[in-house]
Amino acid sequence: MADHQEATVTLASDPASVSVARRYVARVLTEWGLAEEADAADTIRLIVSELATNAVQHTFGQSPTFTVGLRLDEEGHFSLGVTDSHPRRPQRLPAAVRQDNGRGMVIIRALAKEYGGRLTVTPTPDGGKTVAIALPWPVPAQA
Repeated sequence: MADHQEATVTLASDPASVSVARRYVARVLTEWGLAEEADAADTIRLIVSELATNAVQHTFGQSPTFTVGLRLDEEGHFSLGVTDSHPRRPQRLPAAVRQDNGRGMVIIRALAKEYGGRLTVTPTPDGGKTVAIALPWPVPAQA
């Protein structure tokens, strides 16, 4: 493998873009050697769905686009981030709050942890943020 592989796509902040982001990520994962039916592929597709949904729903029209970025380095570190231009960071809901939505970050954090990874939120230079997960790459390196 080269030093690293990267892929990005920028999409309109529109609900229809969530499925486009999911399909894009699925295609890149397959190109990078992760079988479509692998549990890790399902998990990563769920994570990108949640992150993209958050970028669409919680930027209140203040981020006209969002960018999905994937990176895989030669040491087997994989990351997936969704960047938008809205400054508001994701909010953690107290466990006692009961509502039909707002659990995406809890789900993402739990899935990342289950796979030995982590969730980060990083401000961007233009005042937005990138919400990302980092996971060990689940495909053994080819000799």
